[in-house]
Amino acid sequence: MLIAAPVRERSQRELAYVLMVPFMVGAGLVHLVLVLLSVILTVNVVGVPMLALSVMAARGLGTANRRLAQAWAGVRVPDPGPFRAGPGLLNRLGAALGDVTGWRAVIHGLLRLPAAGLACAAAAGLWGGGLLLLGCPLWGQFSALAHLSPPGWPVAAPASAAGLALLLLAPKGVHLALAPERMLARTLLGPAPGETRIRRLEQARALAAEDAMARLRRIERDLHDGTAARLVTLAMSLGMAQDELEQADESERLQRARVLVDSAHRSAKETVAELRDLIRGIHPPALDQGLEVALATLTARSPIPARFEADLAERPAPVIEAIAYFCTTELLANVVKHSGASHAAVEVRAHDGLLTLRVRDDGTGGAAIGTGSGLGGLAARVQTLDGMIDIHSPAGGPTVITVELPLHI
Repeated sequence: MLIAAPVRERSQRELAYVLMVPFMVGAGLVHLVLVLLSVILTVNVVGVPMLALSVMAARGLGTANRRLAQAWAGVRVPDPGPFRAGPGLLNRLGAALGDVTGWRAVIHGLLRLPAAGLACAAAAGLWGGGLLLLGCPLWGQFSALAHLSPPGWPVAAPASAAGLALLLLAPKGVHLALAPERMLARTLLGPAPGETRIRRLEQARALAAEDAMARLRRIERDLHDGTAARLVTLAMSLGMAQDELEQADESERLQRARVLVDSAHRSAKETVAELRDLIRGIHPPALDQGLEVALATLTARSPIPARFEADLAERPAPVIEAIAYFCTTELLANVVKHSGASHAAVEVRAHDGLLTLRVRDDGTGGAAIGTGSGLGGLAARVQTLDGMIDIHSPAGGPTVITVELPLHI
């Protein structure tokens, strides 16, 4: 497929990106001059607000560069946090002068100069040079028709072949030449490392609170609607049995008492079973023997044939084991309910400080967050522990869902 490379969508986007780079670099150079001038003028009163405005302008220029890199250079760069400032002019000036995102964009405008030069030189040499060499026979024909020189086929043919080779190599060459540009965009145009960590912790705290409240509401509902109702029925049955036993001189009364006691006994056993299920929902007892044993038992009990593989050289933290167990339970339930699969597989491995859980099935595919399969809840639960979930489920299958969690927290 090398011949089709020049017309591929990625090649076209990257070439368009390179063509836009000189304009963005020019805007960045103008902005750098303004920043330098503002720094020089900080000795005067006018220099401080001018520098604050320059930093805010850098934030805007960084946003434009980030959007361009995402759309045309294929760089995944998360957006930094919004600009926040307290009320009042002084607070706004202080927030602007200390805006980390703005200053990182200033540094990006300075460091991208050699990276942009490399990308433009590669595009000009490969695409431009290739087109120029490929057109050598045409130039030779024009020269011959104008009686400027005889046809130069002995020279034009190798030049044309070299031009074709350059055009075939151009997409890969430009892609490689854009590597510094992509690296700088990922490093300097996204959120700062500390900001990313703070945002992730805030989201994890909110998700943990919501998950805890949902668990408490579920337990409360189960206790109120199930166990509590059964206990009320049990108490009433025992009270009625007591009344019947007090007048047990008649055989009919004694029979009624026996029936009531039998009913109370069954209700008591069902209540104990419900309480046991609630306790298992809080912490599965199978995890007492370790995650590998728990998942092996869970897979063996699957209604459809399921294969299990494990490579756990190190035991995860208890909370990680619980999350992995619940994820596996939910994913296997989805396989049975929604996929139409005939076989499934569960793999769990511990490597480089990460626990990787992978559930596969040969079903119809189409699994996605927000389709009623509970994957959104799983993603939220996994994110509370700085984990991630990846869903690959094309139409027609197969479905592969991967969950990554830290081994320890």
